[in-house]
Amino acid sequence: MRGSGKMWLVAGLAAVLVSPTTAFRASTINGTITFDGKPPTLKPLAMDADPVCAKKHSTPVPDQRLMLSGTNLGNVLVWVSKGLPSGKTWPASKTPVTLDQQGCVYVPHVQGIMVGQPYKILNSDGVLHNVHALPKVNPAFNQPMPPSMKETIKTFAKPENVFPIKCDVHPWMQAYIGVFTHPFFSASGADGKFTISGLDPGTYEITAWHEVLGTQTATITVAANETKSQNFKFAVKAK
Repeated sequence: MRGSGKMWLVAGLAAVLVSPTTAFRASTINGTITFDGKPPTLKPLAMDADPVCAKKHSTPVPDQRLMLSGTNLGNVLVWVSKGLPSGKTWPASKTPVTLDQQGCVYVPHVQGIMVGQPYKILNSDGVLHNVHALPKVNPAFNQPMPPSMKETIKTFAKPENVFPIKCDVHPWMQAYIGVFTHPFFSASGADGKFTISGLDPGTYEITAWHEVLGTQTATITVAANETKSQNFKFAVKAK
């Protein structure tokens, strides 16, 4: 039994030495996005132009441009913008990133996707929408989605900075998406929190983007199997 135990130990050490990424790609960067100062007063979304949309809500729908829970700020896209190993590639996930049309609002409002990853667009409303993507690098598309069309699949062939998606039928509907060659991105939720995991140890530049409040960057170093926090604080730009 002792000899057998030694053999298992040697085999385990060999596996670690042969495949170091398995042992060391567990580093994580997380954080919380907050808002500093007095938030501007934004009117709820006006859906009166389409009574069917308006009837889907019993209370006014907040403007998604400033998603606050206390001082925590949602709808901020965070990604690794520098520091990834040169020449290294990551296969696109086959799991779709989903954009739904619920209550005549895009859900989620902000998200990321990998080059070549399926982009599943749903119409859960049972009303006419059209999904008008406005990239500058990838080909634009304008996809009508009548009530009978519940789903369509798109992909993006090139990496691209965050760009808008709108509905020409309902002008208050807008969403944003960024396209990446890697999986190291995350959008903050209503609690302001984000998590980027699976990183090799190293020093990285992290970019945080908000549609109204602008862009911030930070540099952070993570060791092997380490979890480290990097917070961001946004404020209304001075005029």
